[in-house]
Amino acid sequence: MEIKNKVEDLEKSAKVIREEIIKMLIQAGSGHTAGPLSMVEILVSLYLNILKQDPQNPDWAERDRLILSHGHVCPALYAVMAEAGYFSKTELQELRKFGSPLQGHPHREWLKGIETSSGPLGSGLSQAVGMVLADRINTFPGLDSKKVNKFFYCLMSDGEMQEGQVWEALMLAGKEKLANLIVIIDRNNIQISGPTEKIIPLEPLRDKLEAFNWQVLEIDGHNFEQIIGAVETAKKVINLPFEENKPTVIIAHTTPGKGFPEFENDYRWHGKVPSAN
Repeated sequence: MEIKNKVEDLEKSAKVIREEIIKMLIQAGSGHTAGPLSMVEILVSLYLNILKQDPQNPDWAERDRLILSHGHVCPALYAVMAEAGYFSKTELQELRKFGSPLQGHPHREWLKGIETSSGPLGSGLSQAVGMVLADRINTFPGLDSKKVNKFFYCLMSDGEMQEGQVWEALMLAGKEKLANLIVIIDRNNIQISGPTEKIIPLEPLRDKLEAFNWQVLEIDGHNFEQIIGAVETAKKVINLPFEENKPTVIIAHTTPGKGFPEFENDYRWHGKVPSAN
């Protein structure tokens, strides 16, 4: 397992990111708190260790692609992108301001480094599947070719797994054996109106995903070694014979509002922001 930055450095970055998220939300006066805080370690792992990227050339053709399906957690995405060098950290205080590139849901035409605009929950996986299929057609015409030069990462909430469109995309990805598609589900067990298992139960989630022909891994979504290790395992699928290829979904068990005890595991902080006091 390759870790470019030491875990201690990643943990320090995660602490800084969480502080930035709270500052951004207070300044904006609107947004979401619980979800961004639960995604910090996942995004830090991706942007500071895993992604093949060039922040100074965000349109680099050979870059990995990251699709954020649950766009409302974008304060975490923006803070980590600034940490990675995509833009100045001073811009973070422009969150949700009129005309700002840092909108309440990412807008690909307004901010370099954003692959897709998001908003409607449940659509991100369909977008990711389409992007992988398009890249397959552009890169090689034969479905059994081993030429894979980039990975596609789709980050999702658990609540949006209740959308029918998600399961259509899961079926297609499994059927097409999209081995360079890696989905990470933020399994924090809440949504805007309550716990996921009380709204529309998702369990047994792993069994359902495996039945759709996906490789399924489960991790602690706040443990850097587990996050990076799971991605390394997911990448190895491309080395198998094509008939054994599968896309991978990583179920990352996280704590909503992580890092702030007054927010943790309370669904009411899904769409609520802290006050300056």
